[in-house]
Amino acid sequence: MFDTFKNRLEITGTLWTLTALRISSGRSTEPIGSDLPVIKDALGRPLIPGSSFKGALRSRLESFLRGIVGSDRKLVANPAVNDEWSLTATELSEFKEKTLKNVKQEEKENRLNDFILSNTDLVSHLFGSPWIASKFQVRDLTVQPDAWFGQYQERDGVSIDRDTETAADGKLYDFQVVPAGTPFEFKAVVENAEEWELGLLMIGLHQFETEQIPLGGGRSRGLGVVKLEIDKMRWVDVEDHPEFLLQYLKKLVIGDETAYEDAADYKDEWVQRLIDRLTPKETKSSETITQTQ
Repeated sequence: MFDTFKNRLEITGTLWTLTALRISSGRSTEPIGSDLPVIKDALGRPLIPGSSFKGALRSRLESFLRGIVGSDRKLVANPAVNDEWSLTATELSEFKEKTLKNVKQEEKENRLNDFILSNTDLVSHLFGSPWIASKFQVRDLTVQPDAWFGQYQERDGVSIDRDTETAADGKLYDFQVVPAGTPFEFKAVVENAEEWELGLLMIGLHQFETEQIPLGGGRSRGLGVVKLEIDKMRWVDVEDHPEFLLQYLKKLVIGDETAYEDAADYKDEWVQRLIDRLTPKETKSSETITQTQ
């Protein structure tokens, strides 16, 4: 899956905070300062971990797929529960013991790869699992340097006593937030993805573009509303065309932007491939019969 370069999609843009954002680094041990500071880079500037963005995106896509295909863990799994993975460690061990026991060594790897891929849920094909590497990589989102002036905000929080409905003794705390209107640099890369996997990604990114996926903590209080503005989607596909790969590598070295195509031209096609993948075969057959009548 990964041993031969086939295609690459590079996505760059800006993630804007529309409301204050809080991605906590845990409780502070400093004698002075916020009780719950936000996560920062080495220069003290706010940072959105790529894992936070990727995790929120993955969770939203899994919820969509459950609405389409149901709770079949072979199609949409729950990464938080081991027994609800699309392929559990027990199933993998049983396959190795029963099926690969008497297979020649040179055939074992191919059969094992086929078994893993055929039993991997749809989202994990793109985002990765304990058995396969992720095709989708998101860099940590760093704040744009010329737009940051150290303007953190401090907010107060308090636990409420359920009996008196007033502030509980000793439960007052404060937390730090990144203010609204802060721009973060966004960059993601996808390599060797199938067209339907790219369609899945396009749907997920559109959710960020339309402010549908919040980030961080305090979301019930209105925090974490963000908007993704994609500047470029650069695409190259050299599968089965070694001459295109040589041209691509040459253009990369000399900084020629024509090494890539504009992926916006392929978005509709990729989404359609995903729809085809999710459409039951019997439905396709009935639609074909209807069209021919």
